[in-house]
Amino acid sequence: MKYQEALEYMESLNRYGIVPGLDSIRRLCKCLGNPQDELKFVHIAGTNGKGSVLAYVSAVLKKAGYRVGRYLSPVIFEYREKIQVGERPITKDALCEGAQIIKEACESLEAEGFPHPTAFEAETALAFWYFRKKGCDIVVLETGMGGREDATNVVTSTVVAVLASISMDHMKFLGNSLKDIAWQKAGILKPGRPVVSMAQETEAEEVIRQEASGLGCPLFFADVDRAEGIHYGMEKQTFDYGSYKKLEITLAGKVQIENAVLAVEVTEALRREGFRISERALREGLREAKWPGRFSVIAKKPIFVADGAHNEDAARKLAQSLKFYFTNKRIIYIMGVLKDKEYGKVIGLTHMFADQIITVTPPENPRALGAYELAREISRVHPEVTAADSLEEAVEMAYLLAGREDVILAFGSLSYLGRLMKIVEKRNKQP
Repeated sequence: MKYQEALEYMESLNRYGIVPGLDSIRRLCKCLGNPQDELKFVHIAGTNGKGSVLAYVSAVLKKAGYRVGRYLSPVIFEYREKIQVGERPITKDALCEGAQIIKEACESLEAEGFPHPTAFEAETALAFWYFRKKGCDIVVLETGMGGREDATNVVTSTVVAVLASISMDHMKFLGNSLKDIAWQKAGILKPGRPVVSMAQETEAEEVIRQEASGLGCPLFFADVDRAEGIHYGMEKQTFDYGSYKKLEITLAGKVQIENAVLAVEVTEALRREGFRISERALREGLREAKWPGRFSVIAKKPIFVADGAHNEDAARKLAQSLKFYFTNKRIIYIMGVLKDKEYGKVIGLTHMFADQIITVTPPENPRALGAYELAREISRVHPEVTAADSLEEAVEMAYLLAGREDVILAFGSLSYLGRLMKIVEKRNKQP
């Protein structure tokens, strides 16, 4: 299988939709010799912040000298980012080899009368195959959706289970209450294995405590209220936590302090499990962690920020950062969303900070909400809204509207931010 064929094959599997449950992924992994059973995992579930915590923890482990696998979604720039070893995407050759193996396994299962695995199940099995092939010491594994019935939950050799911020999202699959959603997320807990959770809403915390107690899991909470000496910034942020003074991160946004505190607690849990992680590795990993598309400054004069806020909780945290960093600044929005998200709540929490709003249709995404439909929705609460016909047009419109001291913010679905970031980079490289 050639590279383009491999990409097209993996893309074609989206036609099988989303099917929660572990039976199919178990059958597929068995066809591959159950590679996941030969690996160790830091397994991360949550509604928002999973990716940032993954970035911090994997960077710390890498600095400590471990060969680290990373499995994440959604991607920003290209498909191969989903599966990484040492922060390097899966090679093209390995993707071709692995996709062929997955294809043959899926066809074999279908011939036996079983349902064809979904795209996410195939990607997850491919990731396990690659991580075993590369001899990873540990894999930092991000759930796709939920936890209990997420394909990643086929793993049994979890070293530490991690719960990032839990809030309302994917209600069609996970339930209509915070209690139901927390129960799904807490499904990644494994008997006797330590759990590190972000401080949660009371309803979610009660579920987590109950699940951890029932499985005999030591439970630790990361509480940002214990962080002191916090200095916020767009390029650098520092904080004290416990015995650590002046820990530094370069990811912007107020919420990143919370995510970094959670990563520190995960590091402590890994140490208790026998992983050798020096204070220097912790400091360097936190400082050097990168995570594009999360309140990322991609250009200056005017400041251009890209953020993947796409649900109510993320929009609320984005609003906090806008108020904190850009009070009295004129802000131009570029906004694109998916039609199966609660974009009405995102609009309600963010529209008041914008001077002008430009809407876009996330390209090549069947779930995308059209720019004109989004503009109509926004016009109910904000008078200055325009629909752009393309991302290129949206970027040019934003630069025409913004002065050098203003701010441009592109947010909503992560699915379009990678392409938009490349457009901005290309534009600003032109003489």
